[in-house]
Amino acid sequence: MLTAKLSCSPAATASLGRRSGPARRAAVVRASAGSYADELVSTAKTVASPGRGILAIDESNATCGKRLASIGLDNTEVNRQAYRQLLLTTAGLGEYISGAIMFEETLYQSTTDGKTFVDCLKDQNIMPGIKVDKGLVPLPGSNNESWCQGLDGLASRCAEYYKQGARFAKWRTVVSIPCGPTALAVKEAAWGLARYAAIAQDNGLVPIVEPEILLDGDHGIERTLEVAEKVWSEVFFYLAENNVLFEGILLKPSMVTPGAEHKEKASAEAIAHDTLTMLRRRVPPAVPGIMFLSGGQSELEATMNLNAMNQSANPWHVSFSYARALQNSVLKTWQGRPENIEAAQKALLVRAKANSLAQLGSYTGEGESDEAKKGMFQKGYTY
Repeated sequence: MLTAKLSCSPAATASLGRRSGPARRAAVVRASAGSYADELVSTAKTVASPGRGILAIDESNATCGKRLASIGLDNTEVNRQAYRQLLLTTAGLGEYISGAIMFEETLYQSTTDGKTFVDCLKDQNIMPGIKVDKGLVPLPGSNNESWCQGLDGLASRCAEYYKQGARFAKWRTVVSIPCGPTALAVKEAAWGLARYAAIAQDNGLVPIVEPEILLDGDHGIERTLEVAEKVWSEVFFYLAENNVLFEGILLKPSMVTPGAEHKEKASAEAIAHDTLTMLRRRVPPAVPGIMFLSGGQSELEATMNLNAMNQSANPWHVSFSYARALQNSVLKTWQGRPENIEAAQKALLVRAKANSLAQLGSYTGEGESDEAKKGMFQKGYTY
């Protein structure tokens, strides 16, 4: 069984200035992740494999309904199943995609021919993943901020998802810069992520740790960097306190960018520089993979920024876990029509290949469509 000794960094203990008091000898904790340790490490390495990333299709039924409505389809299980079947049965997808995050409904669904979606993924060496949080709710005592619910019953849910074939999990919480963020909101986000990660590992699922720093706001890139460093310092402090095995997790951070309403856009090189600066200051090299979220960037922006981050060697696999930045062109190509399925699947492969090249640092941006250049930021976006 793999074990790793983990200790909290001085930077983590100093963050936000709320762990004050008499100096104490640094505690050393041992992470073991129970009987699943070796499997967790293997799963994480598979997801973080060269030239591949994650397809995120874990939108809630309500959010999926909004996507379907944009092409004139009703929000029914039949339509949701049809769209996800289109995505998960795309031939050749496994060349570029190593994992797919699903909503609970999708994990238990099958194709119209009776083949489970889990088996569709396994046949292409794509790891099945599952969204396990229960969504955001208002955080009392904060500045109109949120916290993520779902810890109650999480262990039993994770055990059932593992039996169904899932091998990694996702928990998304958010941090809002315009709302502060308050120390309370950051601590709540970090603690919730750490408890979820420990519970997921105890039940055989590699946890994706995702404190999304929302694009909302008119702040500059320097402010985003400052907040990101505070958030990830707090997250890793509590991951260590909860004895989480770092070799058996994946991260899903936001890129360090200016707020969406800032007067000046940052170049891909500037975003890459500040994002990698933050990661090198806060993320241990034991973590196998950094799988960025797109967060409302255009398909092209998300790919160009990822490519810029892979122009030199990194201590972790730096890749993608995109939803809208992989699906936008696909959905608009499909339009809910059976005769468009093949064209829509080709559109998915185009975006998946582009991001695969970006993960390898060899994406050029040549031949991109105008659609790929359109931003997808939504103020106050809910997932």
